[in-house]
Amino acid sequence: MIAFLNGQYEPRDHAMVSVDDRGFLFGDGVYEVITVYRGRPFQLTAHLTRLRDGLTALRINAVDPESFRDVGRKLLIDNDMSSSDCTLYIQVTRGAAPRSHSFPPDNTKPTVYMSVNALPAGTRSPDTRVSAILIPDLRWTRCDVKSVSLVANVLARQRAADAGVREAILVRDGVALEGAFTSLFAVFRDVVVTHPNSTYILPGVTRDVVVELCRGLGMPCRQAPILEQDIHHAQEIFLTSTSMEIAPVTELDHQLVANGQPGPITRRLQRAFRDMIAAFLSSPDHSWDK
Repeated sequence: MIAFLNGQYEPRDHAMVSVDDRGFLFGDGVYEVITVYRGRPFQLTAHLTRLRDGLTALRINAVDPESFRDVGRKLLIDNDMSSSDCTLYIQVTRGAAPRSHSFPPDNTKPTVYMSVNALPAGTRSPDTRVSAILIPDLRWTRCDVKSVSLVANVLARQRAADAGVREAILVRDGVALEGAFTSLFAVFRDVVVTHPNSTYILPGVTRDVVVELCRGLGMPCRQAPILEQDIHHAQEIFLTSTSMEIAPVTELDHQLVANGQPGPITRRLQRAFRDMIAAFLSSPDHSWDK
């Protein structure tokens, strides 16, 4: 596999990052994962906008995310994936400098790494069903930044794995916010509810797509807190992410959600999402362009 690192295209297993890189030492950087359908990046502008917002929040300068469009296209070509379903990974750190908690000199060059990765079989199966547990949210309070500092998420996912479930839903001050790697939706009285954007959740790209799908379908959708005390009584619960698209939660805290089957609203949104992707793939290919 060919990867991109600091302006060079080279075999991925030959790519080397300095041991003084602040991403390695401090987790001082941001990243994005972008879905590619048959060689076309989905919601690329939204992902690059979120990446730019993260860079701005961390005050990492001298990087123009728009330049990543051409890099991503070339990586697909160089890896013979121009017609494949895969993901494009982008990571930017503050760069390599002598270890110090404060920022390095202004002339320090950020480290830019990009790669493409094949999707494991069944990643987006419409038959996917997710079990989850609720756990306390122990992350920092800038969860809106897609930082590479993911140790709290790693611990949450491992806690889910130890419990024999797929995802951990994070709870802060009695409010269920999002999953360790997913956005959270619940349905109450036929109304789709998701937490409003704030510093406590990541502004999910797929989440935003689903909110727009609800509007297009005339489906009531509110951005409001989902209380921990209410979520076990939801009609339906589903998660969204770049890799999973829309996945129903059929078991929460080892109890069935409703009747333990994907609900009709979740299924309707799944169909609408697949129809949108089909339309995206049948349209003229401007997906790499600004």
